[in-house]
Amino acid sequence: MLSMAPGHTDRIFDISWDLYQPNKLVSCGVKHIKFWSLCGNALTPKRGVFGKTGDLQTILCLACARDELTYSGALNGDIYVWKGINLIRTIQGAHTAGIFSMNACEEGFATGGRDGCIRLWDLTFKPITVIDLRETDQGYKGLSVRSVCWRGDHILVGTQDSEIFEIVVHERNKPFLIMQGHCEGELWALAVHPTKPLAVTGSDDRSVRIWSLIDHALIARCNMEEPIRCAAVNVDGIHLALGMKDGSFTVLRVRDMTEVVHVKDRKEAIHELKYSPDGTYLAVGCNDSSVDIYGVAQRYKKFGECVGSLSFITHLDWSSDSRYLQTNDGNGKRLFYRMPGGKEVTNKEEIKGVHWASWTCVSGLEVNGIWPKYSDINDINSVDGNYIGQVLVTADDYGIIKLFRYPCLRKGAKFKKYIGHSAHVTNIRWSHDYQWVISIGGADHSVFQWKFIPERKLKDALHIAPQESLADSNSDESDSDLSDVPELDSEIEQETQLTYRRQVYKEDLPQLKEQYKERQKGGTSKRRERAPGNSLRLHFVHGYRGYDCRSNLFYTQIGEIVYHVAAVGVIYNRQQNTQRFYLGHDDDILCLALHPLKDYVATGQVGRDPSIHIWDTETIKPLSVLKGCHQYGVCAVDFSADGKRLASVGIDDSHTIVLWDWKKGEKLSVARGSKDKIFVVKMNPYVPDKLITAGIKHVKFWRRAGGGLIGRKGYVGTLGKNDTMMCAVYGWTEEMAFSGTSTGDVCIWRDVFLVKTVKAHDGPVFSMHALEKGFVTGGKDGVVALWDDSFERCLKTYAIKRAALAPGSKGLLLEDNPSIRAISLGHGHILVGTKNGEILEVDKSGPITLLVQGHMEGEVWGLATHPYLPICATVSDDKTLRIWDLSPSHCMLAVRKLKKGGRCCCFSPDGKALAVGLNDGSFLMANADTLEDLVSFHHRKDIISDIRFSPGSGKYLAVASHDSFIDIYNVMSSKRVGICKGATSYITHVDWDIRGKLLQVNTGAKEQLFFEAPRGKKQTIPSVEVEKICWASWTSVLGLCCEGIWPVIGEVTDITASCLTSDKMVLATGDDLGFVKLFRYPAKGKFGKFKRYVAHSTHVTNVRWTYDDSMLVTLGGADMSLMVWTNEMEGYREKRPCDSEESDTDSEEDGGYDSDVTRENEISYTIRALSTNIRPMFGVKPHLQQKEPSVDERPPVSRAPPRPEKLQTNNVGKKKRPIEDLVLELVFGYRGRDCRNNVHYLNDGDDIIYHTASIGILHNVATGTQSFYQEHNDDILCLTVNQHPKFINVVATGQVGDLADMSATAPSIHIWDAMNKQTLSILRCYHSKGVCSVSFSATGKLLLSVGLDPEHTITIWRWQEGAKIASRAGHNRRIFVAEFRPDSDSQFVSVGVKHVKFWTLAGRALLSKKGLVSTLEDARMQTMLAVAFGANNLTFTGTISGDVCVWKDHILCRTVARAHNGPVFAMFTTLRDGLIVTGGKERPSREGGAVKLWDQELRRCRAFRLDTGQATDCVRSVCRGKGKILVGTRSAEIIEVGEKNAACNILVNGHVDGPIWGLVTHPSRDFFLSAAEDGTVRLWDIADKKMLNKVNLGHAARTVCYSPEGDMVAIGMKNGEFIILLVSSLKIWGKKRDRRCSIHDIRFSPDSRFLAVGSSENSVDFYDLTLGPTLSRISYCRDIPSFVIQMDFSADSRYLQVSTGCYKRHVYEVPSGKPVLDQATMDRITWATWTSILGDEVLGIWSRHAEKANVNCACVSHSGISLVTGDDFGMVKLFDFPCPEKFAKHKRFLGHSPHVTNIRFTSGDRHVVSAGGDDCSLFVWKCVHMPH
Repeated sequence: MLSMAPGHTDRIFDISWDLYQPNKLVSCGVKHIKFWSLCGNALTPKRGVFGKTGDLQTILCLACARDELTYSGALNGDIYVWKGINLIRTIQGAHTAGIFSMNACEEGFATGGRDGCIRLWDLTFKPITVIDLRETDQGYKGLSVRSVCWRGDHILVGTQDSEIFEIVVHERNKPFLIMQGHCEGELWALAVHPTKPLAVTGSDDRSVRIWSLIDHALIARCNMEEPIRCAAVNVDGIHLALGMKDGSFTVLRVRDMTEVVHVKDRKEAIHELKYSPDGTYLAVGCNDSSVDIYGVAQRYKKFGECVGSLSFITHLDWSSDSRYLQTNDGNGKRLFYRMPGGKEVTNKEEIKGVHWASWTCVSGLEVNGIWPKYSDINDINSVDGNYIGQVLVTADDYGIIKLFRYPCLRKGAKFKKYIGHSAHVTNIRWSHDYQWVISIGGADHSVFQWKFIPERKLKDALHIAPQESLADSNSDESDSDLSDVPELDSEIEQETQLTYRRQVYKEDLPQLKEQYKERQKGGTSKRRERAPGNSLRLHFVHGYRGYDCRSNLFYTQIGEIVYHVAAVGVIYNRQQNTQRFYLGHDDDILCLALHPLKDYVATGQVGRDPSIHIWDTETIKPLSVLKGCHQYGVCAVDFSADGKRLASVGIDDSHTIVLWDWKKGEKLSVARGSKDKIFVVKMNPYVPDKLITAGIKHVKFWRRAGGGLIGRKGYVGTLGKNDTMMCAVYGWTEEMAFSGTSTGDVCIWRDVFLVKTVKAHDGPVFSMHALEKGFVTGGKDGVVALWDDSFERCLKTYAIKRAALAPGSKGLLLEDNPSIRAISLGHGHILVGTKNGEILEVDKSGPITLLVQGHMEGEVWGLATHPYLPICATVSDDKTLRIWDLSPSHCMLAVRKLKKGGRCCCFSPDGKALAVGLNDGSFLMANADTLEDLVSFHHRKDIISDIRFSPGSGKYLAVASHDSFIDIYNVMSSKRVGICKGATSYITHVDWDIRGKLLQVNTGAKEQLFFEAPRGKKQTIPSVEVEKICWASWTSVLGLCCEGIWPVIGEVTDITASCLTSDKMVLATGDDLGFVKLFRYPAKGKFGKFKRYVAHSTHVTNVRWTYDDSMLVTLGGADMSLMVWTNEMEGYREKRPCDSEESDTDSEEDGGYDSDVTRENEISYTIRALSTNIRPMFGVKPHLQQKEPSVDERPPVSRAPPRPEKLQTNNVGKKKRPIEDLVLELVFGYRGRDCRNNVHYLNDGDDIIYHTASIGILHNVATGTQSFYQEHNDDILCLTVNQHPKFINVVATGQVGDLADMSATAPSIHIWDAMNKQTLSILRCYHSKGVCSVSFSATGKLLLSVGLDPEHTITIWRWQEGAKIASRAGHNRRIFVAEFRPDSDSQFVSVGVKHVKFWTLAGRALLSKKGLVSTLEDARMQTMLAVAFGANNLTFTGTISGDVCVWKDHILCRTVARAHNGPVFAMFTTLRDGLIVTGGKERPSREGGAVKLWDQELRRCRAFRLDTGQATDCVRSVCRGKGKILVGTRSAEIIEVGEKNAACNILVNGHVDGPIWGLVTHPSRDFFLSAAEDGTVRLWDIADKKMLNKVNLGHAARTVCYSPEGDMVAIGMKNGEFIILLVSSLKIWGKKRDRRCSIHDIRFSPDSRFLAVGSSENSVDFYDLTLGPTLSRISYCRDIPSFVIQMDFSADSRYLQVSTGCYKRHVYEVPSGKPVLDQATMDRITWATWTSILGDEVLGIWSRHAEKANVNCACVSHSGISLVTGDDFGMVKLFDFPCPEKFAKHKRFLGHSPHVTNIRFTSGDRHVVSAGGDDCSLFVWKCVHMPH
């Protein structure tokens, strides 16, 4: 999917691509038309502007033309013509009613409407001609055109009444009727003629129609008075009876459709009527539950009435002798009546022998089978039996037609089903000669005619044509139980019952962990032990998964063997007897396929969203990971012959089949496979679009069709039964395929037809392999058979027998003829995998070598390592005891069959005896060398769960069982000497102390108990003492020493086993999730740190160290594998990276603290649309206030003097020119406070690019001129520049957004050209809240983005197409930056709060590795803030503490301590020379600096000081150009530093913290002042485009004002103080603090005499400036109801208007402060300035949408005729002044973040300056005046 967007709130009728402009489309509908442009993956609409040209109305159809013209047809019959998005003209009365269809062609346009006319127009939409269809021969009143198509001199017309006409232009009054059908209402009536190929239908459209089944044409039509509900033709074919909806019925003569009779005896609809077989009677069934019988010859006189039913009559059938009638009714009851009187027959015997003339009833023994087994639904509408063909057709409510055998007596019979109708199929009938079936659809009004192909024909058909001509219309299988299939083979039965569902999937762990963490917030905060220094490496795996998999064993290119077991892909080198492992999976691998080049492997696993990994057998690196299409698991995969595609099958309920382009990771097609299990999928080697699937009673041949697959069932015919298929291969042509069945046959298919079967094996054929000349098969009978290329002859067989084993075998064959599950050929050998987990190599000459083996079915639990040899013993539910060699020979040394399965075993201390506990409660002791019995006991009933010899001489044997006892035996005397009682649950682990006196016991109830040997007395030992006891072994999982091994999610997983090294340093554990973990011992305190390893799939049932701790042996319960790990000591690590994952629990220590980081991490971004008011105003908004009628309404003509001007205007002499537009000219501001790496050089350092608010700014370094990218509709948070030369000056910016709903307020990324500001692509993304980081890949084609959503999603885009390639949750804490490696398109690194991750893009999947810290002593994971890159896979990350970490791959190799004194916020890698720039937070000092330039390896550096005069410099962005370093700071400066002379040049200044409340423009010059929360007042020069000066006040400033001459400045502060400065010297002239709260506005009177100071204490104070700088208050205004917002003096300095926080404007006298209440006086005042947002003159500035948001500021131009406002949505609006009408017209200008706080015109109305709240930026807009 490329793109989607909400279309409109109401119905859309038409949509069309604009073929003349790329990526444009138009949609129209109810009262709207929208013009869409597709850019990237975003569809952006613009609404058509109807303007004054036409009325806003519903548009029904449209067509696009050249030159941005669009023609559209409207509901009133006009044609609207659009240019761009504006309506430019209308063609009125083109049609007299709605225009439904418009079609463009080379000659022009055709339109069709409700008035039945077709009009043709030329290319400029001048009329050519009109054709009125109502006037033609075929026409009729009410004809309405719904569709029209014009090509050449032919026109096709579709009408509302289901007709299609073709009109030839020169004979326009003779339209040719191509197609007709019924129209409105439902279609229910259907009858077939008894002797001719005719069908009759009647519908609610009141028409009855007769159709010819031969010509497929309508031959007669007659309109009736009433809707028709049923029809019947008499046996002689003369009369046609029609039942009506009003309860009447009419009889017509068939030949001329004249009426014979019309009878109305009933009030409710007649639903069914039928003539008797002898033609004498007509039975009429009505919805009022009765059937009336009429005599035909007696002009339809009523003879009888049947009244047994309680519900409406649905079906009737006559007996062949016309003596009986059977009925069905709405209750499903079946009743019988004697004819013609209508007496009900209650005696069932009487009916028994009756033969029915027709069978259309849905209930009755003969049609039982049409109903499903266990349901009582009533959804079959019609049935018709074909006695001759012994079949039955049914029609139901789901649009399905089914074909059954007749009679079908057992419920749930098998059928074939046919689709075509859309909803209810209301009726179905056989034609008179049973050649056809006619079906009618209720709501689709259509009549379908089906051809019936009897079985004998099908057979002939096969030989003639294997095409699809006669094969049925792709009938689908029935959903009934199959009754005629042989019993399943026991092995297959077992396999189908396996479930692969998991209680907990590994994918769920991160969420679970979060949930449990929340609950345990108040848990221990004790410092946790660090993870142990040792680590494990997987060394060898014994086992192969054969019991439920097949064809999963292959030779690679170089002759190694690849297969899988548990969650490991294994590559086995048989010469060296070594293994290499692919460990990318985290759960059972279920299938494996080899790429045709034999170097790549695809493996599919179990999972909630299971993945398929394609990996390289050489490097063992994943090439692609495919996810997102299957559920629960993937059970079969196969590569195409060209290796580009991969097919996979899931184990979800419908066994979904997916076809992938695996390299791109794209899903090409998907289809539902089958309800039963599919075992195999095979792609056709000749046609990449075809494949086969085979499984339980299923073989299907598929071909790809777009995004779907069309499947056809194999057609068995009479040759065989639908058998279960276990394997399949293609043969020597694309048509030929072969499959192996569960009964031992090989089926040979041509296309979809079974050609023949060959008996190949006894029992199922599990595996086949196609060779160049022939085939090889393997079966349950343990035989490998070689065949010729047509399965004619079997050339050779090999039986897998012990006798044939060659001496070099790595083990012993457990039984002869094991079931063969996989076969592969190559390198002169046949490779065989068996159900018993063995892999054998059969030499062509006969000898067999065993290479790999593991345990067979059932779980493996018992494990013991030898006291002084590198061997171990295992015992399993498969009833075998095995001894394994752990030294390099890696083989099974001995095996012994047991009478029962076992769960535990133990070597005696001298290694001579081996004790084994069995599942029936018995145990035995065997000779460890020969495995022969020494002694056995049977004292218990339940499983023996642990068995242990006491240390030293091994005098005692402790035997623990599931019935919660431990028996102690004396080994010498072979007697039971004690029993330990007192456990409340089964025993899980037993350990002896070193003296052999004490037993430590764990139970299933999580008890830790102690018993004394040999009697078994229970002891209570305080937990502190337990540690001090010296234990001979430790396998306990409970107690204080192991508290830390239980994970956060201990409730959903159990730790099954543990084992301590002999030096008591490292504890290994195994758990239910398949993790093997290492902890430092003792693991005290909760949630210890660990290293964990994934290789087993589910339960790890046991773990044991070898006698010298050099290896760890682990057992996987259900995966039946034995894994051997080498223990690598601390120092040994460096040489090769290990495959462990570090503990996944984040360290609880904080990652460091810094105020700036915390602020950035916790900031919440509001989107503009949701912003609320910045001032806490209350009351009723102006546009909602009720106006009192004013007394002073003067009559229109009056003798009074003219009203004074509202506003004193300065440029009286000139003609006043209104301002028509504002153009952004300058922006003072840069977003450095919470963004980073967002200033970059372009064009070799001539220009810089950065952003503030929602504007991207290109700033020329030399001239200071700026140009802007203004397409973002909300704040930009991140910016990056594409470094690839092909994409020069391409910039990506990411913005804030709301929900990820793909609408206009969704977060988005814009990619644009910095020079011409063209948008190249827009990516609407799923990062709800916003996009916080973007980065281009090395080739520039990919873009990486990171979201602010809770998962901090990471997404990779192909930005030019707008295609999302991959997406994944990044981390649960904030990610600050993610960047591609500069040389890669697949590797990138993300850093954030206590996290650094190294990512790889494989196909469409993102794989990540956490950074490993534990390699360095005392290193800990800190919060990472920035990232840079070096050669040879080095990565540098900047931390919150000022260190820089250096990583090799994902392992920490050193730290550069204190690279900066504070957090390292920014890092930059120079591509050309590899030097690295870092920027941090630092106090300037002699040697240090906030910017440093380093060499490629971060060993040496040079520091640069920024001369900004700040106490601390905080650098947020660095970038390096030619000899220059560009720095962006937290204090909104952008500085250029020269590398040679370290000189600083400040390019951009801005306020640091907002809001900027104070703003004033100079009375005569192009200067303005701003005052902000950051405690500065700054002077800006518009002409020079720079800051001239700034004054630090030490307190937040709120307001600022120039005196009328411009020689003084008054500043109001947040703390209630105000200051007056002299402009010339910046000296303080006077200051005063009469208020405690903030001063909101301050004003000089126009005569410079008074100073008015308005504050948030609801007051205005007046000061007389003529009294000098003492500034004593002379008076103040009383009774102000709320805080003051703005004040304006009158031109004569006698009045002051005040706008307040309760939406009221007040006027006061100056200097007395008395309120002026007389409206007339107020109206006569001329104001010197107008900045009030309140008052009747500006009522129009308040918008409808401001429930929560306000207009914050306003300013009237010096000319007095224009007004600008700023509001909480960040909009600047331009109005005419005055604007007393509500919701006045205006223009809006976007760019600011939420809250524009102040706005002013400069002198001469040349510019408007607006100040931002959230963005701390000042925008200077150029005013565009209207021409004279």
